[in-house]
Amino acid sequence: MVDAGLAGVVAAETRLSHVDGERGELIIGAFRVGDLAPRATFEEVTWLLWHGDLPTRRELTTFTAALAAERALPDGALPLLRQCAAGAPNTVAAPMDALRIAAGTISLASARPEAIVARVPTIVAAFWRLGCGLEPLAPRADLDHAANFLYMLSGEAPDPERTRALQTYLNTAIDHGLNASTFTCRVITSTGSDLVSAVVGAIGALKGPLHGGAPGPALDMVFEIGEAARAEAVLRRKLDAGEKLMGFGHRVYRVRDPRADVLAAAAERMYARAGDQAFYQLARRVETEALRLLEEYKPGRRLQTNVEFYTALVLHGLGFDVPLFTPTFAIARVSGWIAHAIEQQRANRIIRPQADYVGPRDRTWVPLEQRGD
Repeated sequence: MVDAGLAGVVAAETRLSHVDGERGELIIGAFRVGDLAPRATFEEVTWLLWHGDLPTRRELTTFTAALAAERALPDGALPLLRQCAAGAPNTVAAPMDALRIAAGTISLASARPEAIVARVPTIVAAFWRLGCGLEPLAPRADLDHAANFLYMLSGEAPDPERTRALQTYLNTAIDHGLNASTFTCRVITSTGSDLVSAVVGAIGALKGPLHGGAPGPALDMVFEIGEAARAEAVLRRKLDAGEKLMGFGHRVYRVRDPRADVLAAAAERMYARAGDQAFYQLARRVETEALRLLEEYKPGRRLQTNVEFYTALVLHGLGFDVPLFTPTFAIARVSGWIAHAIEQQRANRIIRPQADYVGPRDRTWVPLEQRGD
């Protein structure tokens, strides 16, 4: 029996995260995502996944400083990013292409886990600024991981509310079971290959729109509606045409995505203190109408708001354009990929599933001169 997409196949044991789609539960490092993500820094959650427990004050100080010390790119990276920006500025796919290309240069200077996590945001920010006709900014060692990324994009030290919102998003996205990019990372690691190669492969998997590209369309729908009074009419038209409402429903979660609740609270707080309240209220009205109409059109399907809807709302509130959404996802997930690589290395066996051959058999060789024109 073939399980298309390996659905239902258990391929690994992990202590890193647990996804329960029926109960709407996500556990990261033994913490419920709703308890962990809004409170911890990204450095704390990275340490948790790599070491199995929250850091002490001294460990966190040392680890945060170690990451900050690794942020500068190797000499070969910036010329590549300039070439990427000249060839394809900030279109939707370009930042992920640039990240995939430049991430391989990390090993020119160091392949340590800290260096990989620290340099991915520098790559993304440098390419983005180059694509906007601006020079990249050197990272700041006095800012934490999230705040430094915001600084490298804008040139301004972010206010605490924006930094907290980004930290919360990064924490919700850091790990999510054996998803496509994480599985890719573990497969590459299982061959005995190096950590940078495993991360580059995972970036390639995350680039795919079926995995890392959903938040943009969720935001597009809100912009298309434009005014709260139009929400019902536009959404009905989409449902009547058989269109999917982006940001609602999830392949795994049969109830509301727990990450959506975390990011909903983060968005409410950020927009209340440092955001466009009119846009926020529009998005909430769209969500309310979408949920009502989905129950009307597809009763019993339990199509709830998923993480992409509120990811779009949070990242838009931070001033990010849609092409930055998936690279920011990668900035979060790289820590989880590395945690899975470490876990794979500890009890490694090469991952090699089988395939059932369904092609033709018993062909007879025909010389080229007898095959016709």
